[in-house]
Amino acid sequence: MESETMASLSSQSSAISELSDEDVSALENGSGNYGCSHYRRRCKIRAPCCNEIFDCRHCHNEAKNSMETDPLDQHDLPRHEVEQVICSLCGTEQDVQQYCMSCGVCMGKYFCTKCKFFDDDTSKNQFHCDECGICRIGGKENFFHCNKCECCYSKSMEDGHQCVERAMHHNCPVCFEFLFDSMKAITVLRCGHTIHDECMEEMMQHFRYSCPICSKSIGDMSSAWAKLDKVIASTPMPEIYLNKMVWILCNDCGANSNVRFHVMAHKCLSCKSYNTRQIQGEPTAPCASRVAETMSCHTG
Repeated sequence: MESETMASLSSQSSAISELSDEDVSALENGSGNYGCSHYRRRCKIRAPCCNEIFDCRHCHNEAKNSMETDPLDQHDLPRHEVEQVICSLCGTEQDVQQYCMSCGVCMGKYFCTKCKFFDDDTSKNQFHCDECGICRIGGKENFFHCNKCECCYSKSMEDGHQCVERAMHHNCPVCFEFLFDSMKAITVLRCGHTIHDECMEEMMQHFRYSCPICSKSIGDMSSAWAKLDKVIASTPMPEIYLNKMVWILCNDCGANSNVRFHVMAHKCLSCKSYNTRQIQGEPTAPCASRVAETMSCHTG
């Protein structure tokens, strides 16, 4: 079936190369004027799951997973199973193909036969990743596919990223949107876990600097730890607590330390991080919010 589709497309391309300038102009009719908030394209798709017509799979998923939809009827569109498209210019319904069989218009300057995907905005540098099984943006030459993480990463990370099995095959730990095929920008943290850029920025606005999944620091916190050193040095504990010792676990390096209790924070004796938690001993260690409050008062 795929070889037949490719042969058909090859035949279409050959025929188009022989067209006059006037005919080529007709193929470009309506370019950029059709589509939805997600994509510029000159066709709609018939959803194979519910047999309804939508501009794209995201439009379908938003409509079928809205609060107004009965939970029993909620579902996502299986993109690879789309078989029919409707030309936006002439309204002809037809098998998935790049050029309308009726009016001949190009329904998407970028077209993927595997994903059944159309897009007139080629400035995104779309490409299909066979390992991911979906189309991505940014230019194939700028990305590599990590077989352990099972997703595409920027080539700048190829020799230094922390592998986490199926790193993007889960929901964002903040907003809970599925990350693997999300249209939003995604950040890979130092620990290897993934999160939306905008969700990480929101975390940092609330002075949360650790991974929501594993609690490791999301960046170089050395300057923040230096500020905490000064805060703690200028905040002596009451005499009753001067000799109190507690055991802590470092979220960054995993080491256990027996340290002197302080109401503000506890410093790992191994890596000098303050990203720690009390695991034994009294009195109770400060909560993360206390440290965050301290950092908010001494940032800038």
